[in-house]
Amino acid sequence: MSKATADGITWTSRTSAADNFWRSVTYGNGLFVAVGYSGSGNRVMTSPDGITWTSRTSAADNSWRSVIYGNGLFVAVSIDGTNRVMTSPDGITWTSRTSAADNNWYSVTYGNGLFVAIAGSGTGNRVMTSPDGITWTSRSSAADNQWLGVTYGNGLFVSVSYDGVGNRVMTSPDGISWTSRTPAANNQWYNVTYGNGLFVAVGITGTGNRVMTSPDGITWTSRTSAADNAWRGFVYGNGLFVAVAGSGTGNRVMTSPDGITWTIRTSAADNNWIGVAYGDGLFVAVAISGTGNRVMTSGEFGLAARTTAAANAEAARVAEAAQVAAAAEAARVTAANAAAEAARKANEQKELIEILAIIPKIGGLSLSLGEFTQSLYSTKCVKGKATKFVKKGAKCPKGYVKKK
Repeated sequence: MSKATADGITWTSRTSAADNFWRSVTYGNGLFVAVGYSGSGNRVMTSPDGITWTSRTSAADNSWRSVIYGNGLFVAVSIDGTNRVMTSPDGITWTSRTSAADNNWYSVTYGNGLFVAIAGSGTGNRVMTSPDGITWTSRSSAADNQWLGVTYGNGLFVSVSYDGVGNRVMTSPDGISWTSRTPAANNQWYNVTYGNGLFVAVGITGTGNRVMTSPDGITWTSRTSAADNAWRGFVYGNGLFVAVAGSGTGNRVMTSPDGITWTIRTSAADNNWIGVAYGDGLFVAVAISGTGNRVMTSGEFGLAARTTAAANAEAARVAEAAQVAAAAEAARVTAANAAAEAARKANEQKELIEILAIIPKIGGLSLSLGEFTQSLYSTKCVKGKATKFVKKGAKCPKGYVKKK
C-alpha cells in the first residue's frame, strides 16, 4: 500500500463499510459522511479519518444522491421515497424530513445561512431551500432542466445541468430567484464547485472540453480536461481542484491548482468514482462499484490539527521570548536606576564635603573641619585641656564646663 501524500496525486484504496452504491461524501465536525442508494438499512457510513468506516442506519432506504454539512447539521437528499430529505447533527443518528416536493433531488449545498437543493424533475419547482435543513420551501428554477450539481461561492449560488440548450447554468444571489446563464458548451455538466476565486464545472460529455470556468458564475470559458472521462465527483481543497470519474483506465482522477490547467492522476482502482470531499488534509472519494475498495484517499489526515499545534507552539515560543526580553529590560532599567541613584548620592556627598570645607573659613573662624562638623551637631565641654562633645541640649559630664 503506497503512502498517501497531501496533494491529491497518490491515492490509496480503503475498505468501505459495505459494497453499497456510494454516491456522495462530505466532511464536517471532524467526520467524513457518505450516503448511497443501495443497501438495507445501511445507506450511510462514517469515518473519523477517511480510512476506517462504520455503517450507519439511514432514516429510510431511499436513493440518497447528495450530502452536505452546514450550520452544525448533515443534510442528505434523494431522488425517491416519501421523505426525500434526512438530517443528522452527528452523522450517526438520522431523521426523515419532508421535502418541498417529491422531485428527483440530485444535489444539495449550503451557503449564506441557507441549504439549497436542486432537482432533475418537477415543473417550475426544481429548487428548494431551507434555513435549518428541516423545513423546506419550493423555488422556481430558471428552467426545467435536469439540474445535477450546485455550489455556493463569492455570494452566489451556481447550478449546472445535464440538458437544455444554451441555458445549462443558472445562478442566484439568494437561492430563491434564479437566472439562466449560457455555458461554455452544451455538454452534460455534472458538477460544479468554487475555489480560489473561480467557479469550475466538470461534465461527462464533450471532446477535450469537459471543464469550464467562470470568475463570476455568468461568463463561462471552456478548458481542456486532462482526459475525456465521465467526470462526476468534484471538490476544491488545500489549494487544489480534484475531479474523479466513472470511466477511464488508470486515469480516473485529474487535478488542477487553478481550474484551468489539468493533470491526470492514477486512481487507486478503476472503480466508478462518483463523489469526492476534502477535510483536514485529506481527499476522500467514494464509488458505486468495486469489491471492498469503494473508498480511496489522498493526503495526510490531521493536517489542520498539526498546523494548529505548530502555530500554538510558535505563539508560545514568541510569547516566552517576549517575556524573557521584558524581564531583561526590567532588570536593565532597575540597574540603571540604581546606578543613577548611587551617582546622585555620591554627588550630594561630594558637594556637602566641599561646603563643609569652606564654612570654617567664613568670618575668620579657626575651627578645624572636624571640630566644625562636630559643632554643628553637639555641645563642646572642656576640662582643662580635655574636650568632649555631647548632644545639643545635653549636660556636660561631671567636671566639664560648657564652652560657649
